[in-house]
Amino acid sequence: MSSLPTKKLTPLEFLEFERKAEEKHEYLDGEIFAMSGAKRNHNKITINLSGLIWQHLKGKDCESYSNDMRVFVPRSGLYTYPDLVVVCGEPQFQDDVHDTLLNPVMLIEVLSDSTEGYDRGRKFQHYRSIESLDEYVLVSQNEARIEKYIKQGDGFWVLSEAVGLDSEITLDAISCTMPLAEVYDKINFSLES
Repeated sequence: MSSLPTKKLTPLEFLEFERKAEEKHEYLDGEIFAMSGAKRNHNKITINLSGLIWQHLKGKDCESYSNDMRVFVPRSGLYTYPDLVVVCGEPQFQDDVHDTLLNPVMLIEVLSDSTEGYDRGRKFQHYRSIESLDEYVLVSQNEARIEKYIKQGDGFWVLSEAVGLDSEITLDAISCTMPLAEVYDKINFSLES
């Protein structure tokens, strides 16, 4: 386990540190924040979503990345790891290492009790400043509920949601309709989140 630096780091120093670290960290304003591991439901939901999106994107000009693809938010300086990222067209990276994406069209976060407030609030505030971003999706692991925010032409974000295993949701950024029963396949909602 690598120890966190005690001084504030520049973005370049952070990238150098992060590329050697065994764990993932978020970075903002010179500070590094360790990311905790995810539990079973979180991982299963992420894998289910990843598989559904991968299958849908086959043969299309879009690609998806798991939670190991770092995203940089230029306006605020945040470096973070969304649970799933989709980019359409040519991916743009911060440098030649190709591990920090600049132009996502869709970001998906699977909510946990410890991160839900941040994912809905401050993190979404950061994400909204990404020029290429058109859709932000929040997926509950406590119930069959998916919320999506779509950026409108006037810059406002509009919320819609799907609730219940018999419902479905369309991810507009990639024109993909998913039954919630498939997103939540093998999920036991009585487990801790």
